[in-house]
Amino acid sequence: MAETKAAPGHDLWIRPVLFALFFLSGFCSLVYQIIWLRMAFAHFGVITPVLSTVISVFMLGLGIGSLLAGRYGGALCTRLGCSAATLYGATEMLIGLGAFVVPWSMAFGQHLLLDGDAGGSASYLALSSVAIAVSILPWCVLMGATLPLMMGFVGTGWRDPDRDVGKTRSFSFLYRANVIGAATGTLLCAGVLIEWLGFTGTGLVAALTNLLIGAIGIRLGAGEDRLPACPPAWGAPTRPAVMVAPGPVPANLILFTTGFCSLAMEVVWTRGFTIVLKTTIYAFAAILATYLLATAIGAALYRRRVRLGSIPSDTSLLLAACFTACVPAILDDPRIQMTPLDVLLSIVPFSVVLGILTPRLVDAASLGDPARAATSYTMNILGSILGPLVAGYLLVTRFDVRICLLLLVLPLIALATWSVLDPRLPAAAPRPRARPSGTRTRTQRVALAGCVGVLALSFAFARSYESSVSGGEPFETRRDYAATAIAFGAGQQKTLLVNGVGITSLTPITKIMADLPLAVHGHARNGLVICFGMGTTMRTMSRWGIDTTAVDLTASVIRLFGFFHADAASVTAARNVHMVVDDGRRYLTRVGQTYDVIVIDPPPPIEAAGSSLLYSREMYTVIRRRLRPGGILQQWYPGDDDATGQAVARTLSQAFAYVVAYRSIEGWGTHYLASMQPIPTIDAATFVSRLPEPVRRDLVEWDPRATPLAMATRILAGRVPVSGGDRGPIITDDHPYNEYYLARSLLGALRGQD
Repeated sequence: MAETKAAPGHDLWIRPVLFALFFLSGFCSLVYQIIWLRMAFAHFGVITPVLSTVISVFMLGLGIGSLLAGRYGGALCTRLGCSAATLYGATEMLIGLGAFVVPWSMAFGQHLLLDGDAGGSASYLALSSVAIAVSILPWCVLMGATLPLMMGFVGTGWRDPDRDVGKTRSFSFLYRANVIGAATGTLLCAGVLIEWLGFTGTGLVAALTNLLIGAIGIRLGAGEDRLPACPPAWGAPTRPAVMVAPGPVPANLILFTTGFCSLAMEVVWTRGFTIVLKTTIYAFAAILATYLLATAIGAALYRRRVRLGSIPSDTSLLLAACFTACVPAILDDPRIQMTPLDVLLSIVPFSVVLGILTPRLVDAASLGDPARAATSYTMNILGSILGPLVAGYLLVTRFDVRICLLLLVLPLIALATWSVLDPRLPAAAPRPRARPSGTRTRTQRVALAGCVGVLALSFAFARSYESSVSGGEPFETRRDYAATAIAFGAGQQKTLLVNGVGITSLTPITKIMADLPLAVHGHARNGLVICFGMGTTMRTMSRWGIDTTAVDLTASVIRLFGFFHADAASVTAARNVHMVVDDGRRYLTRVGQTYDVIVIDPPPPIEAAGSSLLYSREMYTVIRRRLRPGGILQQWYPGDDDATGQAVARTLSQAFAYVVAYRSIEGWGTHYLASMQPIPTIDAATFVSRLPEPVRRDLVEWDPRATPLAMATRILAGRVPVSGGDRGPIITDDHPYNEYYLARSLLGALRGQD
């Protein structure tokens, strides 16, 4: 096909336009991923399989879309008689429709599960996964198609021999814009958009952005009247975008491995860094944004090296990846006492190397051909699908985070060894003033030996919080795909950590969570405890002789019951006790059982990611359906009467006809009792008279000098007015007020300085 020179100055504006389009496209993709993940949690449970399903389907869709558009995009453009830019614009507009269809689709899927016979937990999970896949896969396929479509447009549209064609047509140009947009989407979602607009409003922003991108793309295609619409099939251009010398290791194998290792490490980072970054949504957002921004920096460095004609070799980059991948494992040592900033900076070097290596490999494999680029990018995506699954279900369930991170360096070491020891010389001619290849090989071999040495020393001497937390006291560690749970201490000073965060202690407050609603109710026949903790609340409820069910998200937590209570074996062996590993809200949704008393003890901190699903209006709607007439909900709130505390009280008051509040006997936290029928007021003598003898002994177990009557008097004396009023924010699935607080905290601090 004959090439036509672009209009003067045309390339001066087309490059920033293309960059802006892919920046906004990356922004929207991360917004959708965050929103759809939260919707899946709300509808199907805050459990690791749901998280894995969303991420895997999202990445699978990207891979399928990339392959299909890369192979058949050119032919489709020819058949439709349109430019690749037009098809790209239409694709972006269709993606925008997903913001409206996916919420409806997930709600409909949950409705079908509830109306049908989903069977047990496994069947419910399998059908939930199908509902999630059907809901989001089509839109993820469309997202994956955008990159090869735009590469096809650029490759066939802008062949100006007077300009550096590699600046625009190379994969790295679009890749860098997309990654920066994704990082921006992560930060804006976490920091501003969801807090101000909620998930629905944020999704609408993304949808409108997609429509804007689509309109610009279609306008670009309509203005491409100087070229044929598209070749019948995209192939390598006559002048490749970027000349990159291939290395001895197949580029697609490296792309698969780096995708596998990097996303697997991200899973491990999220678990290992929790002890420093805590469990708020801002912790995960900070890790993801740091990773993406550092990757974008790497892509920018790569493009600079392209302009200078000094592109680093695969071997050098693989060696750099090996060294830098060890950094988080070495620095995530409790003896170093890292700050949150230190933790985030520890992943920057590895991410920068990936930002250089990924576009370099795609450019080397594709030579500007969208179909080849799509295939290479899909290999990276395939690794990104498998990596989190292996890390989440295999590695972190067996090893501590330090070992997991170091094991994930081994595939990179293997590729670096292959690359260094391969006898074949690089295909590219040596650069001027480059050192002789023999010297280069010796240097690389020394570097490889250094990588192996650093890895070996890290295995031998580095530590993680999991191996250092007990300080010589008795401890037990249990791991599963959901969390690492550690119990340590002796006597009344025992502590439970979940992913490094303190969850609870041996306190009578956890006994009162069961005793207070059961005594007020007076004739309960069964009860449910959501969030197991040390098992104290479930243990107390079982002493009432009623049918007792305890639900917790983490099997590891339940398995530590015996560490905290010597009689755990006899409690769990009782016929009236049932322990279930599940998300509490999911359990209530899928099981038709009703209860006289439901106790919720949400995990700390109040701002913990996902915790609002236990405080939200929608959660209370589910609970109302599962309470028998006269049934009582006990909602524990471990905070003060601040804005969040008032939002909790206000949400309860709007969801239930009757709500009362009791301040805890230790002066912190509040027991809320909520019901659709009037809640009786009883005195201390009546309270004690309703306690079975085993419960009376249990109530004073940790304070032998106290009496049941004295304890009952203290409990009932804590009654306080329910705060919050009728006006003000409430907690909903769409507006998780307790989790997203950064913007209002900053504004409050600024007002305080005025």
